[in-house]
Amino acid sequence: MAIQYERLRNWHFDDRTDHYSTRDSILYALTLGYGAQPTDAEDLRFVHEQDTLAVPTRLAVVGAPGAWASDPDTGIDWVRLLHGEHRMTFHAPVPAQAAITSKTRVTHVVDKGAAKGALVVTTRDISDAGSGRPLATVEHVSFCRADGGFGKGDEPLPPLPAVPAGPPRHTVLVPSLPQAALLYRLNGDLNPIHALPAMAAKAGFDRPILHGLCTYGMAARALVKACCPTAPSRMRSFSVRFSAPMYPGETLRVETWHDATAVHFRAVAHERGAEVLSNGIATID
Repeated sequence: MAIQYERLRNWHFDDRTDHYSTRDSILYALTLGYGAQPTDAEDLRFVHEQDTLAVPTRLAVVGAPGAWASDPDTGIDWVRLLHGEHRMTFHAPVPAQAAITSKTRVTHVVDKGAAKGALVVTTRDISDAGSGRPLATVEHVSFCRADGGFGKGDEPLPPLPAVPAGPPRHTVLVPSLPQAALLYRLNGDLNPIHALPAMAAKAGFDRPILHGLCTYGMAARALVKACCPTAPSRMRSFSVRFSAPMYPGETLRVETWHDATAVHFRAVAHERGAEVLSNGIATID
């Protein structure tokens, strides 16, 4: 079945309410590598139960609609689907524990052409379940490599900017453990290509790869460290394009450029020199 624009554009998602605890936020931070230096007082705030700070991208792993694109009625060849971009805007400080309501909808279905695939954007509005206060908006861009050529479609999101020319202002190295993907799975993404060598091989990888959203969170950790280590709530948005996979055990090298309104960044698998995150941009108060 091919993509049918109207059907996909009006795809129904049930609203959901999720609860997460301080312990869950600590676990998330640990899976991004926080605590590697036990004497780092700034990092300790994210992995200790006393006055715990939440990594803003914590909300990337709470309330998402799961593998909805695997439903045959979507018309998407989900086996060839890639996570293309992830964009988050924060409307309030992300709490270390909360009950949140997530409302997801399809906002863009973009036909790139029969040989070029399609883009599908889901937008998720996250709010505090008790007060209704908006917390974040998440735009998840899926690249459907096999699904272009269906005709009618939307305009794509505005493109993320390339990083500026010249040397970066900050370079932050974020190491990962060989078992990083096995740990990150505990946040809820159980895709076997991150754990089972045989499944990774079927997907074309010589070993299990790290979750894209783990790399995303590691890059957010680097920007918090460089720009707002004691006040992560100053991060107001964080967006990036996924360029290539990273492997557990590699070091993520995050390079940042600053202008009057934003922090631009990219991230490289340091040992291989492979750019894994590109066109990164964040706003920090």
